[in-house]
Formats: sequence, structure tokens, C-alpha cells
Amino acid sequence: MESKDNKNHDFSAVSYKSAVAERFRLFSKKVCRNHSETLTVMMDYFEHNSISPHEDPGPNMTLLEKKIKLRINAVIAIIKDMEKNQTKPTVAMLQAILEQDEPKRKPLWVEKKNTSGNQPNYREFNK
Repeated sequence: MESKDNKNHDFSAVSYKSAVAERFRLFSKKVCRNHSETLTVMMDYFEHNSISPHEDPGPNMTLLEKKIKLRINAVIAIIKDMEKNQTKPTVAMLQAILEQDEPKRKPLWVEKKNTSGNQPNYREFNK
């Protein structure tokens, strides 16, 4: 931008209608420190974006809006794919590892020696 000291700069006077000058002063206070910087920033903006103040930005802005929406939809699709293929399976695996319960064991039948009779006696054990 412009240097802080204005000693080395030449100034020029431009005539405006008083209502336009007052409006520009109010606008300039919001945008930059001084009127020269405000005009420079405004001109740079128009030149950089290839916009003319006389043209209606409607079609350009509509096209820009469509492009942004397409990019947003693409980002959403990427995030959904990541969630589906990476995040959810990883979370499920971590939960399975961290919340691992002891597997239920089937009861074992063990022969109990019975001294009174020919039939073996069975009892159930859980290990």
C-alpha cells in the first residue's frame, strides 16, 4: 500500500458533487485510513476481478454461486465416503477391541465317578 508519510507524494484535486463527496468520505472511513488508499483498493478490486461498475454482476455471480455449490457438494461427497469407508469401520474395530467381553463358554460335561451304581453321573461346569 502507501507509505505512512505523505511528504514525498504529489496530490491532485478532483471535483465532486458535495453529496457524492460526503458519501465517499463516510465510505472511506469504513474501508481505509485515507481517501487515496480507498480509491486504490477499489480500483485494484475492479481490475483484479475483471469487473466493471457499469456491468450487472448477476450472471457472473450466479455462475460463481453454481461453481461454489458444486464444489461444496463434492466436498460433502468426499466426507461421506470417508465416513462410510474409513471412520465407521475404524470406530467399530476400536469398540470391538476396547469393549471386548469374555466370550460365553459352553458348559462342559464332566464325568463324576459314582461309587454306587453302574450308570455314570454327569454334572455341569462353567469355566
